[in-house]
Amino acid sequence: MAKKLTVSASPHVRSNETTTGIMLDVIIALLPALIMSVVYFGLRALTLTLTCVGSSVLFEYIARKVMKRDNTIGDLSAVVTGMILAFNLPASLPLWMGVVGSLIAIVVVKQMFGGIGQNFVNPAMTARIILMVSFPTAMAKWVVPFTNTWRPDAVTAATPMAVLAGAEGGDISLVTDQLPSLPQMLLGCHGGSMGEICSIALICGGIYLLLRKVISPIIPFTFIGTVALCMLLAGKGNLEFVAYELLGGGLILGAFFMATDYSTSPINKKGKIIFGIGCGLITSVIRLFGSLPEGVSFSIILMNILVPHIERMTKSKVFGEVKEKKEKEAAKA
Repeated sequence: MAKKLTVSASPHVRSNETTTGIMLDVIIALLPALIMSVVYFGLRALTLTLTCVGSSVLFEYIARKVMKRDNTIGDLSAVVTGMILAFNLPASLPLWMGVVGSLIAIVVVKQMFGGIGQNFVNPAMTARIILMVSFPTAMAKWVVPFTNTWRPDAVTAATPMAVLAGAEGGDISLVTDQLPSLPQMLLGCHGGSMGEICSIALICGGIYLLLRKVISPIIPFTFIGTVALCMLLAGKGNLEFVAYELLGGGLILGAFFMATDYSTSPINKKGKIIFGIGCGLITSVIRLFGSLPEGVSFSIILMNILVPHIERMTKSKVFGEVKEKKEKEAAKA
């Protein structure tokens, strides 16, 4: 019997790790933040998460059926996409908007480009940005923790990032009375999306992924480190300003759970460093000079688009390879 050449989607490196196992680790890493979201926002947070997860799985199943491809809902990637999408939404967001976000993430961004491993931008991040543009009022309604998130008139407040935007030159004393304390920032007692309020829960999840070697520390550390350096300069050495910038917004969530996405980040070390620094610089520029108080989503998407160019610039030299220029010089000689 003649052997057949099997052509399949990336990744092509073989190991004992499976997509399902990796995604299960990511789900476990996200559970502490989910638990804290339920503590602060009640069952509404769990309902929105389950809605996003359930609709993501359903849309992936339907899309694969319509496209006549093998079904991939068993690899749990749709579950992870649904969770990360929910973590980027306000707890008070109408459930049907979460379903729309899942449709965009799974069908438009992921399946229309071939499925897992072939999407060139992060599905959850793209869906969040489209929801921000389409439903700006609902996406900017940040409910105060421990209030009734089911009520349409629930108490809302500005996020720490929106408050920090008013600290000109990093002078945090101008807005101190409007900010939660640093311990509250760490624990999550402030307004924000479901997955960005409790920094300590996200850090625990990130450490779990690092210990399990699911992600490399290069992108998270260079991303967060670049933002820290930029804010240190912008704040003229004010460490308190830097701490608020690091603990506020979606920086930790983005650095550990979204910027490290296998499909949309560089493979080699040099590429990861460039990618992390780029994300950090763009995030800092948007936070300091943009009209939006947060820039993590946009920075990750923009750097996702540049990944093919980063890979080409930082690809390893093949052993024994002779550059084209040297070949021409040798021919002339």
